[in-house]
Amino acid sequence: MVTLKEIAGVVGVSTATVSRVLNFDATLSITSKKRQAIIEAAEALNYSTPRARNRASQQGLSKVALVHFLRPDQELIDPYYVALRLGIESRCQALKIETVKVYHTDSMPDASLLQSASGVIAIGFHRDEEIAWLRRHARHLVFADFFPPSDEHDCVGCDLAAATRKLLGALKGLGYRRIGFVGWMEEGASDPHAEVRCRTYLEWSRANATLDPAICVTDRAVERNTEQTGYRLARRLLEQPARPDAIVTCNDNIAVGAYRAIHELGLRIPEDVAVASFNDISVAQFLGPPLSTIHLPAEEIGEVAVELLLEQAAGRDLAKRINLASRLIWRGSTRTEASATT
Repeated sequence: MVTLKEIAGVVGVSTATVSRVLNFDATLSITSKKRQAIIEAAEALNYSTPRARNRASQQGLSKVALVHFLRPDQELIDPYYVALRLGIESRCQALKIETVKVYHTDSMPDASLLQSASGVIAIGFHRDEEIAWLRRHARHLVFADFFPPSDEHDCVGCDLAAATRKLLGALKGLGYRRIGFVGWMEEGASDPHAEVRCRTYLEWSRANATLDPAICVTDRAVERNTEQTGYRLARRLLEQPARPDAIVTCNDNIAVGAYRAIHELGLRIPEDVAVASFNDISVAQFLGPPLSTIHLPAEEIGEVAVELLLEQAAGRDLAKRINLASRLIWRGSTRTEASATT
């Protein structure tokens, strides 16, 4: 467990000062810069006050089951979902809450795994029958990175439709006029454009009179969000007679594959074609050139999911749907200002 002394050592203040800052002592005379440094150090070290740890214990939240919509191998290739899970686990660890992971398989997990837990956090997309099953067997239930159709459930994530409009509007502002899209089909969906980013892209393109169905490509591939999917779909997009001047991909993994396709075709990023994406995984800033992307706060989504469980355990019965803000990160894969020729 992280101690006040460790935080004090990092910041260079006394343990008493750390204690007073973290307990919101308004009478303490300290600079705002030093106060912020203490708070940031505590967050970085996953410190939780005794009051917060006691709250979890008093509310009977001793064990949380993480029910993931991905298999373990699928999660490992997607840093976004790894970060989300780590956000849950680090918050639970700080509160002395045990966690157990339940990954996706071809059948529903053993109900006893859920029934033995104080609460359940379901990560990612779940079908209606899975949601109903979770409700039957979970004492307290929160969805992370997924908003069920019904407003009866606690859930936290980002508004991907708003994020998509933000990205497309910003690219238009930089002078891009022929923006293509590379994504995937939702599992079990008959509409190839049902995924929220793809659907929003089509709506935005129609509203801006730029829609060309030929430059919107999706795939029903089993490994839908991999580099190989991005490579294959980007090749299909770029080999058309009238290629786009920018490509938006559903996530950064797919963008990595799109980079490979672009380089193989002898094209330059962003001079010949720009690339922008979603998630802001760690590799994004190390691509050549670094990838412009929408930052989605994966770890914070996980942390808020735990807080929602705590509130449920304390007796709150009115469901909450929480949207955390996304943020545009501009890097070298797009222009930094509008082109003078557009």
